[in-house]
Amino acid sequence: MEAKIFLERTGVVCLSFVLTLILCVIVVCIAVRINSSGKPVQYEDENGAEVRGSIAEKGFLPVNGKNLGYIIKSKNERNPVLLYLHGGMPDYFLTELYPTGLDDLFTVVWLEQRGSGLSYDPKHADAKISLDDLIADTKAVTDYLRERFGQDKIYLMGHSGGTYLAVKTVQTYPELYNAYIAVAQVTNQKLSELKAYEYILEQYRNTPARKKQYEKLEEHPVTLDALLPDAYLKLRDKAMHELGVGTMRDMTDIVTGIVIPSLFFSEYTVKEKVNLWKGKMHSGVGVLWTEMLSHDLMQENTDFKIPVYFLHGVYDYTCSYELAKEYFDAISAPRKGFYTFNNSAHSPIFEEPQECVQTIKALILPR
Repeated sequence: MEAKIFLERTGVVCLSFVLTLILCVIVVCIAVRINSSGKPVQYEDENGAEVRGSIAEKGFLPVNGKNLGYIIKSKNERNPVLLYLHGGMPDYFLTELYPTGLDDLFTVVWLEQRGSGLSYDPKHADAKISLDDLIADTKAVTDYLRERFGQDKIYLMGHSGGTYLAVKTVQTYPELYNAYIAVAQVTNQKLSELKAYEYILEQYRNTPARKKQYEKLEEHPVTLDALLPDAYLKLRDKAMHELGVGTMRDMTDIVTGIVIPSLFFSEYTVKEKVNLWKGKMHSGVGVLWTEMLSHDLMQENTDFKIPVYFLHGVYDYTCSYELAKEYFDAISAPRKGFYTFNNSAHSPIFEEPQECVQTIKALILPR
C-alpha cells in the first residue's frame, strides 16, 4: 500500500515537472517570437522623429555569387566608414546589451561573413570556404562601401578570428584602407591555446572544488606538435568563462552571456536566429580555425603599409595578450599603437566601450 502511494506521488511530481518544463518552453518560444521583429532600431531625436542623416539598415549584398548580410549603424552618414569583421560567429547582437559607441565616430558596417549569421545559406552549408574567398568578399564589400559613401579609403576593424582575415586583407589591398584596428589580435594561435591551457590548469590546480575539471584537462593535454584535442576545446570555453578570461571579464557562462542574448535580440527574425547558430555549428570554432592554427603571423605578416592599432584586454586568454604585444613589437608600420584595457578580457569594445571610443577618437582618428 505504501509503495503504491509512493509511486502515485512520484508520478504526480514527475507529471508536474514535465508540465512546468513544457510551459517554460512555450513561454520562452513566445518571448523569442515577440522579440524578433528583424528591424534595426532607428536613431530618434527627443521628439521620436528619425535623426536626419542617420543610418540603421539591414541588407544583403550580392558578392562573388553569395548574398552577404550586413547591418549598418551610423548617427551621421558623413562619418568615416568602418568595416567590422567578426571572429568565430557574428556578434552584432551583443550591441543591444553592450553598446559600443562606435557609431558616434563611424558609419559602422557589421558584415556577417560567408557561411555565418545573415549570410548563412543552408543550400551551401557544407561548401568549403577558403581564406581567398573571404579576402575577395571583404574587398568587394569594401569597394561597395567606398562607392556608396564616396570615400576613397575606409577603416577596417577585426575582432578575434576576424583579425586574421583583416591582416591578410590589408596586406593584400593596403590602398583601400586608412588604418587597421585590431581587437584581440590573433598571432600564433596554437601557442596561445597552450598558454591558455597552462593558465587554466594552474588555476584549477589550486582550487579543490575544480579537481574533476583539472583531471579532465590533464587527460587532454595541449602541445605544439599535435592537433588540439576536441575534448579540450569542449572544456576550454567553460573553463575560460568561469575564470573570467573568456569572451568578457564579467561573462561567466556562454548560455546566459551569448546564447540567450542572441535569442532575444530584436533585430534578427526567428529564422535569422536559427541560421546564426546553424552557421556556428557548421563552422565550429571558426571558418578559418584550422588555417589559423597552422600559421604564425609573427613569422609571416609584420610589414604593414598602413597605420596599425591594437586594442587588447589584459585578461584575454582566447587570443593571448602577451603574444599580441610581442607581435606588435615586431610590426613595422607608418604609425602604430598598442592600447591595453585593464578591465577587459577578449572583447574590450563591449567591455570598456567608452575607453575604446576615447582611445580611437584621441589617438587613432585624424584631428
